[in-house]
Amino acid sequence: MARNDKKKSAYVEKKLPLRTLIYRDRYLLIMMVPVIIFFAIFCYFPMTGLIMAFNRYKIGSGLLGVYNSPFVGTKWFSQFFGSVYFYRLVRNTFLLQFWSLIIGFPIPILFAVAVTQIRRKPIQKTVQVTTYLPYFISTVVVCGMINNFLSPSGGIINQMLNKLGIESINFMNLPQWFRPIYVISGSWQSFGFNSIIFVAAIMGISPDLHEAMRVDGANRRQIIWHLILPSIRPTIILLLIMTLGSMMSVGFEKVYLLYNTAVYETADVIQTYVYRQGIGSSPPNYSFATAVGLFNSVINFAIVFVANRISRRVTDTAIW
Repeated sequence: MARNDKKKSAYVEKKLPLRTLIYRDRYLLIMMVPVIIFFAIFCYFPMTGLIMAFNRYKIGSGLLGVYNSPFVGTKWFSQFFGSVYFYRLVRNTFLLQFWSLIIGFPIPILFAVAVTQIRRKPIQKTVQVTTYLPYFISTVVVCGMINNFLSPSGGIINQMLNKLGIESINFMNLPQWFRPIYVISGSWQSFGFNSIIFVAAIMGISPDLHEAMRVDGANRRQIIWHLILPSIRPTIILLLIMTLGSMMSVGFEKVYLLYNTAVYETADVIQTYVYRQGIGSSPPNYSFATAVGLFNSVINFAIVFVANRISRRVTDTAIW
C-alpha cells in the first residue's frame, strides 16, 4: 500500500505545471541567479573571443575588431606546433603537473586520515588551522621566501649545508632543481587546504560503522584500510578527474616569479612562452596567445573526458 502511495505521489509530482514548480522553488532559483550571472559574464561570454585564434587581431581595431579581423585559419596553431621549443614546452608543462599530481595529490588524503585520528579536538583543530594558513599566503610572498631560503649567500638551506661541510648550491640557477622546488613548495602550500574536503568526507562516515568494526575486533589500521578509504573513494576519484583537467595548465605566476633564463630547459612552460611571444612582444600578438590557450583547453578537456570514461567503466563513479 505504501509503495503504491509513493508511485502515486511521484506521478503527481511529474504532472505539476512548470509555473507551480517555479513558484515552489523560487527562493532556490533566486539564489542561483548570481552564480548564473557570474559564469555567463566571466566564463561563457569571453568564449566568443576564441575566434581570435583563427584571425589576425590587432588591439587598435577595438572590441568588434575580433570578428572583423582577417581570417588566417590555423596559422597560429602551425606557428606554435612548428616552434623549435614546442617539445620542450609540452614536456615541461606536463612533467610539472605530473609530479605535482603524483606527490601533491596523495598528501592531503593521508593528512586528512591522520588528522581525523587525533582524539583530542583542541589539538586536531590547531593542526588543521596551522596547515591551512600557507594556502592564503600570496604567491609573490611564497616565491620571495623560496628565493631567500635558497639563496647561495645567506640562505638558511645553504647555511645548513655549509655546517655539514658542503659548498653552497645556487639552486635557482640550476635546471635540475627547478622541478623539485616547484613541486615541493606547491605541495607544502596547498596540502592543508586541499585536505578539507577529505576531512569532511571522513567525518560524514556513520559512527555506527566505526563502532561495529571495533566490536568485531578491528584495530585502527584495519578501520582506515577497510572502512575510511573505501568510504571516501568516490570523493578521491572525482577530485582526481578534476585535477587531471589541468594537466596541461601550470600556474603562470609561480613559474614566472621563480624561473630565469638559466633554467629555461626545465622551467619554461606553455604559459610563460605565450606571455613572452603573444603578450610580452611588441606589438602584442593576442591571436597567437588565444590559439595556444585554446590548444591547452582542448587537451585538458580530452584528458578529463577519457579519465571520466575509464572511471565510469572501472569504478562506476564519474562526474557525468
